[in-house]
Amino acid sequence: MPEAATAAAGRATFGDSEFDRDTALTRRAPGVYDIDLSAGWTIINAVNGGYLLAVLGRALADALPHRDPFTISAHYLTASQPGPAVVRTDVVRTGRTLSTGQASLLQYDENGDEIERIRVLASYGDLDSLPDDVRTTAKPPVFPPLDQCFGPEDGPAPVDGSSAITERLMLKLDPSTLGWALGAPSGKGEMRAWFGLKDGRDPDPLSLLLAVDALPPTAFEIGLRGWVPTVELTVHVRSRPAPGPLRVSITTRNLAGGFLEEDAEVWDSTDRLVAQSRQLARARLT
Repeated sequence: MPEAATAAAGRATFGDSEFDRDTALTRRAPGVYDIDLSAGWTIINAVNGGYLLAVLGRALADALPHRDPFTISAHYLTASQPGPAVVRTDVVRTGRTLSTGQASLLQYDENGDEIERIRVLASYGDLDSLPDDVRTTAKPPVFPPLDQCFGPEDGPAPVDGSSAITERLMLKLDPSTLGWALGAPSGKGEMRAWFGLKDGRDPDPLSLLLAVDALPPTAFEIGLRGWVPTVELTVHVRSRPAPGPLRVSITTRNLAGGFLEEDAEVWDSTDRLVAQSRQLARARLT
């Protein structure tokens, strides 16, 4: 088992964490939910895509008969801003072991007209009902223990502008993926980190949706800087994570035509692969 930090006394539990409060929705009508998107989860003044995916994931968990996301695919249509938003859900199909739904998050322009920000399609089930049979060639990432890695508090802001989200995360980056912060990116397109919520709340399937999109972009280690907005993100949740910090490993193999892919793996404190994702993002080349 990897070395992990000891949990601090008085840490947040499920339901009283800032993450839970800021993803909570108010049901206005069947399938329709209101939320005030928190400015605490922004990067360069735009709301983080993983936080938004967790908001939609929570709405679908309420709308569908199953509670756990198994797979969720999101298309990010326009940049979300802090403030009022509405989530509209639709049940596509329900079955004994899986149910499928779709959801959209919308905000309002200066005229009060709705603008769709994100649209998702997802299948939900019960992670606790899955057989405990693992046959895999995947191996957890190997990098230094938490106290030998570095967080945003150890150096300058990773990007110009707001990085409020970093104040809500326990994020400690593998030093071998920090060349960009020293002006010497490796060119490998890799990012690895220990991940948790700053208030100590343990991970769950919804926080995994945040974890896959919370690290600095791999584009930084390729030698690019600035915002790398997500175009599409698909997450597979494979298991309910054990308590303790997560390890997140993200790689990019191909940047072409101004777009790159990021493949992420999330491992829990028992060395189990609990989530995987792939996203397509736009890279600023100049």
